[in-house]
Amino acid sequence: MDFRSVLTTCPYCAVGCNLLLQVLDGQIIGTLPAKTGPSNEASLCIKGWNVHEFIQHKDRLTKPLIRQGGSLQETTWDDALDYGAAQLTSLKDRYGAESVVFAGSARCTNEETYVFQKFARAVFGHNHIDHCARL
Repeated sequence: MDFRSVLTTCPYCAVGCNLLLQVLDGQIIGTLPAKTGPSNEASLCIKGWNVHEFIQHKDRLTKPLIRQGGSLQETTWDDALDYGAAQLTSLKDRYGAESVVFAGSARCTNEETYVFQKFARAVFGHNHIDHCARL
């Protein structure tokens, strides 16, 4: 029997709570708050306490998919990213830079949000950016 506790950051919001995933024989079986987490100080919200449940859910997507011929086909990450970039470029070329609105997520860290808005402004060339945390 192999038991480990893996220190990580909660993926649910941008607070950055530290938590410990309890791993038994390669399967995540539980979550505990990290006592050294500066933002959560050994506490977790209900989402944090249950974060281990979605990680191994049978319906969770773990590989990229591209719709081809009306159905989703498994592909590589490189091909999926190339496809997404080509589709965004096509929209920008056909309809203009303001044809796409960028909407962020409260689950993103500050660093991810910065890169997201930088991409919208520097690469796409417009300021149509929103974020659900403003609500």
